[in-house]
Amino acid sequence: MKQDKLKPMLFSVIKTYDAKKLLTDVISGVIVAIIALPLSIALALASGVGPEEGIYTAIIAGFIISFLGGSRVQIAGPTAAFATIVAGIVANKGMEGLMLATIMAGIMLILMGLFRLGSLIKYIPFTITTGFTAGIAVTIVIGQIKDFLGMSFPAGTKTIETAEKVEALLKNTKTFNYQALLVGLACLAVLIIWPYISEKIPGSLIAVFVGTGLVEGLNLNVNRIGDLYKISNSLPKFHGLSISFSKVAELAPDAFTIAILAAIESLLSCVVADSMINSHHRSNMELIAQGAGNIGSAFFGGIPATGAIARTAANIKNGGKTPIAGMVHSLVLVLVLVFLMPYAALIPMPTIAAILFMVAYNMCQWRTFVQLVKTAPKSDILVLVVTFIFTVVFDLVVAIEVGMLMACLLFMKRMSDESAIKAWKYYDPDEDPDGIELMKVAQQVRVYEITGPMFFGDADRLAGINFKDFTKVMVLRMRAVPALDISAMRALEQLYARCKERNIKLVLSHVNEQPYKTMEKCGFVEKVGKENFRATIQDALSWAEKISTEDTKKEA
Repeated sequence: MKQDKLKPMLFSVIKTYDAKKLLTDVISGVIVAIIALPLSIALALASGVGPEEGIYTAIIAGFIISFLGGSRVQIAGPTAAFATIVAGIVANKGMEGLMLATIMAGIMLILMGLFRLGSLIKYIPFTITTGFTAGIAVTIVIGQIKDFLGMSFPAGTKTIETAEKVEALLKNTKTFNYQALLVGLACLAVLIIWPYISEKIPGSLIAVFVGTGLVEGLNLNVNRIGDLYKISNSLPKFHGLSISFSKVAELAPDAFTIAILAAIESLLSCVVADSMINSHHRSNMELIAQGAGNIGSAFFGGIPATGAIARTAANIKNGGKTPIAGMVHSLVLVLVLVFLMPYAALIPMPTIAAILFMVAYNMCQWRTFVQLVKTAPKSDILVLVVTFIFTVVFDLVVAIEVGMLMACLLFMKRMSDESAIKAWKYYDPDEDPDGIELMKVAQQVRVYEITGPMFFGDADRLAGINFKDFTKVMVLRMRAVPALDISAMRALEQLYARCKERNIKLVLSHVNEQPYKTMEKCGFVEKVGKENFRATIQDALSWAEKISTEDTKKEA
């Protein structure tokens, strides 16, 4: 299929590229860079790193992912989904730990693409992605309350886990700064109202100007980025890396989480973009690009990156046609970094918090969450709520692991509930006139009908099959069995052994392709005999009657 090619989309679209497309791509790239600037800074600060690291990520990862990506219009960079994960890694393992984890995640993403696993992302249930996305949004809000209220914590206060942040907030309420709250509320009002005024200029940029103007113009006692972080306008520099087996083993879970989250977010963004431009992305090439982009970002001082849905949508709305727009967005950010980055020191922290509040609101999908709670089956609601709670209370790694485990177990239970093994009932036409149209079955023949997939969840049901003293042939009707796993296959072999002990022949009717191949591979077809596999139930019953008659004659 076209979208499965391991070929960057840029190499395909460049064949028909012209000056008109270049102009629209450049315009869109500049606008998206303006949108990405305050977001990249805000997301970097939420991730526990300096503001320039966010810009580095948008420059390096953004350029590489656009250049190699499988989408025409994808814009990549730091996203809110990574904020709490990155903050935890930085706090516990430092920047070098984050660098190694990001590189490992990049390698995983490349391997996922090379092994064409892009389509497997769809097997992660919607309830899990909705649950952890809402959970991440809540953790971002909790993490930004401190700056929004202008609070300060004593040196050495641990604020890695959400519970620790809540505890620190409750203990330090006396440090509340009303001036910071006023600035934060003013910026939040701008972010809410501005989209109704203009969609061309991003509200986050206007909020930065308003917040900075209020603090500088009124000489308010409010923390600014420059008060808490050292600002650098130097270009990204290559960083070396020391690797040991113990470090790799320690960071493997974090790397896996980054890789899975990057894959999910980027491919979701691609799907949204496809619907907006009526196109198809190349999922496996996109994963390779995400991997390369994250490796590049890590080596040049950045943080994990993935496709950003909001920036991708802005690119499309402003006329972006090809990956050139994403590359222009990165190049414009280089100029911003060199010439304007020192001015970032003036941005008030409540402004950053307000921007992140809006990011959290836009990503939380609360309407979808509420709708699922109202309409989804109870098992799905359980997975949704548990994933959400575990994301907030513990972390994303635990939430995804528990959510997937629950989803798999509940799915297997649902499949097991759908499966059934029922014996045919025998009717006497003289006593039950309504049964005259039913199939005629010889007395020595017993028929069981199996429905649904046969797997380890319900393999034990085969043990419940019983025989009459006069039974000579057992017929298993399997037309409604689409799949058979090895556990169920073993249960079938045990049933065959029980039949053999009692000198009962086993006949199987309408065995579908996958179950038949499994039986053949295990040698079960040879044991039972190919002649005892019949295409239809009528054929199976005729064959069973013939066998039972022959056995009766032999005994006589």
